[in-house]
Amino acid sequence: MDVRPAGIHHVTAIASDPQANADFYLNALGMRLVKRTVNFDAPDTYHLYYGDRAGNPGTVMTFFPWPDAPRGRLGAGQATTTSFSVPEGSLGWWQRHLAALGVEATRPAERLEEDVLTLRDPDGLVIELVASADYHDTDPWDGGAVPLQHAIRGIRAVTLTEHDLEGTADMLSGTLGFELAAETGNRYRFHTTRSAEGVGTVVDVLADPRAKRGLVAAGTVHHVAYRAPDQPTQIGWQRSLAEEGVGVTEIRDRSYFTSIYFREPGGVLLEIATDGPGFDYDEPLLQLGRALKLPPWLEPNRAQIERHLPELRVGPADPAPAAQE
Repeated sequence: MDVRPAGIHHVTAIASDPQANADFYLNALGMRLVKRTVNFDAPDTYHLYYGDRAGNPGTVMTFFPWPDAPRGRLGAGQATTTSFSVPEGSLGWWQRHLAALGVEATRPAERLEEDVLTLRDPDGLVIELVASADYHDTDPWDGGAVPLQHAIRGIRAVTLTEHDLEGTADMLSGTLGFELAAETGNRYRFHTTRSAEGVGTVVDVLADPRAKRGLVAAGTVHHVAYRAPDQPTQIGWQRSLAEEGVGVTEIRDRSYFTSIYFREPGGVLLEIATDGPGFDYDEPLLQLGRALKLPPWLEPNRAQIERHLPELRVGPADPAPAAQE
């Protein structure tokens, strides 16, 4: 089967304090909390999903916030940076907005013809805002702390740091159907399509044989999920990976999508997630993220689960700051 990725579905990372995590992604980055649930495999912790208005695939960043989790270490075998697209010309506004909140951000030299702003979340996770004029088939959230004209459009890219480029590049350009589009120094850029427009279409690989091995804990990415439009396509992915000798899991029900998991040669955990049924599967679109939602098999344990979860206060966002254009 000719498997071609349809872009990033979501990126999942580990946090420590759920309240600090929510405050940052809602108020600093202006995203919408589209689902408040638990880690289905470890329901003693939240699973928080942030995205655009509906949590469309390609816009979603998710977290497992374990209180008092140790700080991880960025390094080889990890997705070390998550990049979000913002409208072209908006980085000046973002610099002022973040500075007003006490969030340090740097604006390095232009990279591969992109204007980039780099920052870290409360746990040290590296985030980039990339100015982009690309078309994005998403629905930016206008009900939060960031004005619509500057709001995040979706995930632009992830950056993988690897000791050895060859194995990862072979999987990306072979089994996974990406195309090597550009390289500069030790950065190799792969696109899902030749145009590379839209959300989640870019994977950068940093080849660094001297990098320490990363340690997955708070402030690091747990896995990167790519999109399958439906379950037959996901099954095709699963079959194709198995035929290539890649260890791939069974299909797992995540309520809002189904998933399979595998590792690329450098060790980064990858997922293939279906586009549907979506985050309005168990609550109306206008009420996304307001209540704790559990899958049917955990619902009988709701009282026990709620007793073990810390309080999470997510009220209406403050009005967007009136930064100068």
